[in-house]
Amino acid sequence: MAAAAKLAIVAPGAPTTTARHRACAPLAVSSATPVTFSLSSVASKQEVITSSATAVVRKEAVAPPTTGGHVEAALTPPPPSCTWQEVHGADDWRGLVEPLHPLLLAEIVRYGELVAACYRAFDLDPRSKRYLNCKHGKRQMLRAVGMDGTGYAVTKYIYAAPDVVLPMGAGRSCSKSRWMGYVAVASDEEAARLGRRDILVSFRGTVTGSEWLANFMSALAPARFDPADPRPDVRVESGFLSLYTSDNFSDKFSTGSCRNQLLSEISHLVAKHKNERISITLAGHSMGSSLALLLGYDLAELGLNSYPNGGTIPITVFSFAGPRVGNLEFKNRCDELGVKVLRVVNLNDPVTKMPGVLFNESARVLAGRYELPWSKACYAHVGVEVALDFFVAGDIACVHDLQAYIDQLLRCTNGSPVASDSTMEEEEEGGMFELWRWKMAAVRAGELMQALGI
Repeated sequence: MAAAAKLAIVAPGAPTTTARHRACAPLAVSSATPVTFSLSSVASKQEVITSSATAVVRKEAVAPPTTGGHVEAALTPPPPSCTWQEVHGADDWRGLVEPLHPLLLAEIVRYGELVAACYRAFDLDPRSKRYLNCKHGKRQMLRAVGMDGTGYAVTKYIYAAPDVVLPMGAGRSCSKSRWMGYVAVASDEEAARLGRRDILVSFRGTVTGSEWLANFMSALAPARFDPADPRPDVRVESGFLSLYTSDNFSDKFSTGSCRNQLLSEISHLVAKHKNERISITLAGHSMGSSLALLLGYDLAELGLNSYPNGGTIPITVFSFAGPRVGNLEFKNRCDELGVKVLRVVNLNDPVTKMPGVLFNESARVLAGRYELPWSKACYAHVGVEVALDFFVAGDIACVHDLQAYIDQLLRCTNGSPVASDSTMEEEEEGGMFELWRWKMAAVRAGELMQALGI
């Protein structure tokens, strides 16, 4: 251990920790430095946003005047107009997050609903012939879950089989492929409305036992997606990597690894619409957001987000309740490749703090100068973060629930505060948070033993 305590000097200006800002005013944001913005300040004022054909006007209620019997309203300028490229992070969402721009809010909710469709369509009935698969065919899926008007057509279902073994023989069906989500493309009418042909990949989150086990495989492994330039320092969580890359040809629904299915389908759609303006949007919840980020990095690393005649197709990841995926080198490489990531998190959601509860952005250096021996094993978040803050007494699981995330975002549109439930009983709150503290302590202990090679 004494020999392992050798320190390296961090060069001045080198990235050290993830910056977390509870911003009250617009900040200069760079994709090289993930930034946390809080929606609580957006909803702290009672604001009503009304729209017309020409402008969006925000009215802020002010205190009643000392004389007169009516309440005056102070009009503030409408939010600045923005392009779809800006909404998808072309300028790292600078000026759109704090305060949250109505167009960006609508886009976040729209993609959140498209991810929620995965849960509504997933068959969890062991007696069903479609167990662990989608309940509906591709053409009917969005209509069957009540989303017929989204303007997207599903082109392919995505399947994955994590290469993990559950303890005590419980993992006999662990390698069975299961439905993870879908690829869809905007219809002609929707493409005209959006201003581009949007290729969407939507991933559900963790449901089965083997997927939960994959989530807790917190060891970092080299991604090595580009054989010509493997970049061994770029490391990602081994469980997510296994789910993304493991092959399974034994199941009637699957056709190889999740990765191969996705790269093939997206390449096909890009070639099909090569003469149009295209965007690639990847959205996921929980574990699904990790797959979305891996896919975004993979596409960019291999150059598959390029038009045949030159030019780059933008890649944007909308992450809901997503965990950390890789180390600082992974984050830096995503930034270099231009993969834009908007992370929507609940400050009370423990999943967004894992893996890397102990070894994360803040544990890489000592005194801001000395790189610690385990720095390469530290996880780092990618992208710009939009922070929610909610907790419901008696329903602790809601802190990670996708629909709860969407509901909190929708509350922003009518000015309701995005904050923790104030009706919680003090004793109940203390008990539940005490339970969380013990669980997080156990996770920290496991990460420490793993880092020490125990």
